[in-house]
Amino acid sequence: MTPTKQRLHRAKFALPSFVTLLSIACGFGSIVISVDNAYIGNAHDYQMAAVLLVLAGVFDALDGFVARATGTSSEFGVQLDSIADVMNFGCAPAVLLYCYGFVLLGHEHATLLRMGGIASFFFVACGALRLARFNVNVGRTDPRYFVGMPITAGAACVASAVVAWPDPARTLQHASLVVVLLFVVGGLMVSTVRFPSSKQKRNVGMLLGLVACIGLLLWLTTAFFALFFAVYVALTLALNLAWHYGWTGIAPPVVYSDE
Repeated sequence: MTPTKQRLHRAKFALPSFVTLLSIACGFGSIVISVDNAYIGNAHDYQMAAVLLVLAGVFDALDGFVARATGTSSEFGVQLDSIADVMNFGCAPAVLLYCYGFVLLGHEHATLLRMGGIASFFFVACGALRLARFNVNVGRTDPRYFVGMPITAGAACVASAVVAWPDPARTLQHASLVVVLLFVVGGLMVSTVRFPSSKQKRNVGMLLGLVACIGLLLWLTTAFFALFFAVYVALTLALNLAWHYGWTGIAPPVVYSDE
């Protein structure tokens, strides 16, 4: 192999990692904007921080696609991607919600600030545990379903609240709702609730659902994302409850012997 081909070969293997680093850059950018905006409370900046998390999710999906398309999947890439997920979808949204939900009220309500810190850490811890469980259970669970809410969906879920209502919390009621959101989404990530994955078989119903989502997005704009995740969680919980009582209209997950 000529030196030029060797350089091209190495560059090809570096491409997925470069995309992962772009994802990390988005997560870090979200953290910087959140921290800089903590005592200012500019709604537009909080929306921008939330949008960067969505963009981080796009790059997170893209790096795997690039690795598969170029045949450059590697254990190094898997580890880098997992580390990136902890930062982008664990730490970054937790910092965003901490600054958004508690900092402006913190000088008057010190207990609330501490509770906000605990709730934010709970979200990060649950995200890290969720990723660790996923990594050790690869190939040992039904690939059609995730065990617990995926960390990317959890991050998008909390970020969607900021996109829909970008003005930071200025009342105890608003801050309390942020605490509840962090605890609920964190709890869902480490739960055993089965969330449908993208490996589900495509059908007409899914296509109609996609068309409906596009229509609602055009109608509701930023409020759509909060509605989408509220419906997503509600339907998933209802589906798991239906399975518990014996309904099989949608095939339940296969339970492996070592689960």
